[in-house]
Amino acid sequence: MKNRIIKLCLLLVALTFTAEAVDAQAKKPVRKATKRTTAKKSTANRSRNQPTAAVAPPPVDTVKPTPVEAKLDIPPIKKSLRNDNAIERNLVKDRIPLAYEHIREDDAVYMQRVWREIDVHEKMNLPFVYKAEGDLGNQRFIYILLNAIKNDSITAFSPEDDRFTTPLPFSEIVKGLVGVPKVISVPDLRNDPDGSKGLMRDTTIVDEFNPDKIERFWIKEDWVFDKESSRMQVRILGIAPLKTIMNESDGSFRDVTPIFWVYYPDLRPIFAKHEVYNGKNFGARMSWEELFESRMFASRIIKSTVNNPNDEFIKSYVKDPILALLEGENMKERIFNYEQDLWSY
Repeated sequence: MKNRIIKLCLLLVALTFTAEAVDAQAKKPVRKATKRTTAKKSTANRSRNQPTAAVAPPPVDTVKPTPVEAKLDIPPIKKSLRNDNAIERNLVKDRIPLAYEHIREDDAVYMQRVWREIDVHEKMNLPFVYKAEGDLGNQRFIYILLNAIKNDSITAFSPEDDRFTTPLPFSEIVKGLVGVPKVISVPDLRNDPDGSKGLMRDTTIVDEFNPDKIERFWIKEDWVFDKESSRMQVRILGIAPLKTIMNESDGSFRDVTPIFWVYYPDLRPIFAKHEVYNGKNFGARMSWEELFESRMFASRIIKSTVNNPNDEFIKSYVKDPILALLEGENMKERIFNYEQDLWSY
């Protein structure tokens, strides 16, 4: 009997330990589960309390587009591989301009400075727009100047000062002739063929050089009376091509502006090797240096130092173009009469 009671007690003790072990094992996953849920709740609360992170913007293209520069297309100089004349024309290659006669400062008893304008539309000035090609390149007068500046290292000067004080690089000359590239908005036909979306894109427009717009030239010269030789002498100092400016509204003429100034004595050796077109006798062609020295061109006076204390152009104080032309002729007559009045007949 005692043995049975002892066995029952041991069995109860064993069952008690077994139940406690089972309870401990059952409670462990519950605790883990509670920890996980609380962790999830805490992260959820944090995500609610903290602001959401901003969406990263799309990558931006940091590569800047290459700027478009204005270009001046000068026809290349192509020399003939055969003799392109019925005769051998070698004299032009060896021409050298004659040196000016020296004038002492004490002998220059009278001097006036004159600015003239050459209009290429006049019949006498048609050689300035002769378009033929030769062994020295295009024979237009503007191309002769540009090739002399670009290839022969002739210095061009700023158009704002005709005293030859500020050298002008060739890139600035290109801007003066062609202009600055313009950026405009045009319909984007690639992404919006029918134009329903209204998409636009930027495009750059670069104007081409049109030599026909160079219709006038300015000449700066001095008229000096040399008492040693007793005659009036003229010396050209500078040449400036002019660009015609039109009104954007109706395309009418607005004004002209110089593009650059070139010192004429620097150009004389180059002009001596370029022939001038002669429509009456193609064989008897003079050089450009001879044309200027012989005054074989038509021009009008636009400014002078004759009775001009304010240093103004004629058009600034004479508004009527006909009267301005007559005023220039009056200045020319005054200079001519000074020399004539020195003689008695």
